[in-house]
This record gives sequence, C-alpha cells and structure tokens, in this order.
Amino acid sequence: MQIRQLFDSETSTFTYLLWNEVSKEAAIIDSVREQFERDSALISELGLTLKYALETHVHADHITASGLLREHFGATVALHENSQSRCADQLLLEGQTMHLGNELIEVIDTPGHTNTDISYKIDGAVFTGDALMIRACGRTDFQSGSSLVLYHSITKKLFLLPENTTVYPGHDYNGRTASSIGEEKALNPYFAGVSEKEFIQKMDELNLPQPQRIDIAVPGNMACGLNKVA
Repeated sequence: MQIRQLFDSETSTFTYLLWNEVSKEAAIIDSVREQFERDSALISELGLTLKYALETHVHADHITASGLLREHFGATVALHENSQSRCADQLLLEGQTMHLGNELIEVIDTPGHTNTDISYKIDGAVFTGDALMIRACGRTDFQSGSSLVLYHSITKKLFLLPENTTVYPGHDYNGRTASSIGEEKALNPYFAGVSEKEFIQKMDELNLPQPQRIDIAVPGNMACGLNKVA
C-alpha cells in the first residue's frame, strides 16, 4: 500500500491518500474542504480511482471535502455508525474491512475523543485520527467524549497492535509526522505508566477552550462538507 501524507497548515490536520499500486484504487482519510483542489489534482495526476472518502470522526476543527470528492470522483463516503450521518454512503462498525485491490483497510472502533472515532488499520500502519496522537491523545470533554472509554480504546485496542506498527495521527502541532505503537506505549505521557484513574484525572484537569470552529465544523461535517456555511 502506498501512503501519501498531506497537511493543512491552518488546522494542523493530516490528510492521508492510500492506494494499491496494481489496481490504482485509492482511499482518502480526513480530507479538508480548503484542500479539495490540491487533493483532487494529486489523485488525477497519479491516475488513481478514488474508491473511499473516509473520516476518523466527526471533526470539530475543520470541514471535510468528502462530499466534494464524492461528486468529483464517485467515492463512497464513510463514517462511524454512531454519527448517524444522513449524507454518508456507508456507516462503519468494528471489524469491517474495505478493499483497495487485494489490500485491506480494517475498521477499529476507538471512541472516547468522541463517540464517532474510528482508526483505520492497514498492513504495518494505523491511522488513529484524534484518538491517539504523537505523545498525546484527543480531548474528551465534548461530542459524547469519555476519558474512560478513550483509555480503553488506546490501551485495550491500539496498544495490542504490533509495536512496529506505524502510527499516523490526525494532527500534530509540533512538526512531527508519525510514530509507532511501541513508541507511544513507552513514551506517551498520557498512557506510559498511567493508570485508568490517573488518566481520567489528567483529562479532567485539562480545562481546554472550545475549538474555534466547532459551531460550523460539526454541522458541516454531518453534511459531508456540502453545506454552504463559510
């Protein structure tokens, strides 16, 4: 599987383009509406058939380009079943798989940051969205988030993957691009040597401001980015 990591500097969002080298079937994970022209041009330049536009969750900090990508390429838009998004073509559950040629993308249900979080696993890598980030994790204080649920998603699911599995997060604010399961188990200060109770207390004490764009981003993403809110 080929992986191209793309970046939106305004929201520090990573978008991932994955494709099978033989079939040229592709999937895009966590697209950004303002980057539609960049991403669609790249897909066309590489001669890819965009099969899926996938979301790791209903985002609060940017609006997706998934609806535009569906209109342009005929891609299937897919989100977590808990989103109950009426604009999605497919609502995803734990253990479901999607094919790019003979290669698989596996759905891992990793809620906690929100109740709509999914990680996508391929051979040797996992795309963790805002659930697990590099030396960090997603906040749990809005959109049906739960610190207890997130702790279990990370420690009982993602940390059971092989330690050499590459971790590709949804964001990074410090110039880093990837990590590994082994690194995060050993070095992530939210989880390394931290008990469930300690994690919940740590998250309760964060006291973060609301995302600046949450009021337009969440409804925009429930509409696959096709609403006209600026």
